[in-house]
Amino acid sequence: MDRILHLFRKVRGQNKVVTAPLDPAAARRPDTVTFHTHLKVGIAQSTGIERSHNEDTLFALLGSAANQQGLPEFGLFIVADGMGGHRAGEIASAISVRKVAQYIIQRSFLHLFEPENSTEVPPLQELMRAALEVANQAVVERVPGGGTTLTAAVVLGRQVTLGHVGDSRAYFIDQDTVQVVTRDHSLVERLKELGQLSEEEAAIHPQRNVLYRAIGQGSNLEVDVSTQSIPENAYMLLCSDGLWGVVPEEEIQRIVLTAKDPQAACDRLVQEANAAGGPDNITAVLVYFPQD
Repeated sequence: MDRILHLFRKVRGQNKVVTAPLDPAAARRPDTVTFHTHLKVGIAQSTGIERSHNEDTLFALLGSAANQQGLPEFGLFIVADGMGGHRAGEIASAISVRKVAQYIIQRSFLHLFEPENSTEVPPLQELMRAALEVANQAVVERVPGGGTTLTAAVVLGRQVTLGHVGDSRAYFIDQDTVQVVTRDHSLVERLKELGQLSEEEAAIHPQRNVLYRAIGQGSNLEVDVSTQSIPENAYMLLCSDGLWGVVPEEEIQRIVLTAKDPQAACDRLVQEANAAGGPDNITAVLVYFPQD
């Protein structure tokens, strides 16, 4: 029988959901299926030094299946950074992550295990856009005055489809480059694009955290969606601005490339952000894509 790695655990007191390891005792049973995934994932999160509660939410799912010829590895990774005060941001980010995860899993991943051509599945870009629109509507209805950024990545085989709103970020990192593959929907980023601010001026601008696009800020949401080939022997980092806003890109690259594994890298990234003052909540999800 085909088996899917789909076990989760909720971490008490933290806004994150991660894949759980299989029971070690089960591995000794004769009928046990052993799952081998090439991708490696790390996650880390901190409230930061200056904040009293955490408004970031993360989700990480990595799956594989046995006895399925040609079935690719698949994954869903999400980072959301809530805003609004009075716990509205925390609720908005949690709702949006839950809605996007439910939508993608139900309408994409579960269909991977159906008989061939039994169900017509819309393109991933279409599903991603719809998922963020559903999340937006849920936040508008349930959290008046609240909002959140959201960056989601669906990995299927050697491709990743990104859905993005706000100023959380996705990066591709390898030995040579650190590439931001999302666009910040912030006032200072727009002023930079217009040539009215330099990089240095944007970093200290008093309105650098002001967003012109976020989930929950209106019924008509414009979502950035793209699909890209996954670089080999490289990393994908999803993070909130509590990380990228205080740790320089060259330092992020150095930590990612020198850590023993993605989990150690995430732990170190969070430590560095806190060492730099920890002015905001910090969230990092790091996925390693080995060379085939």
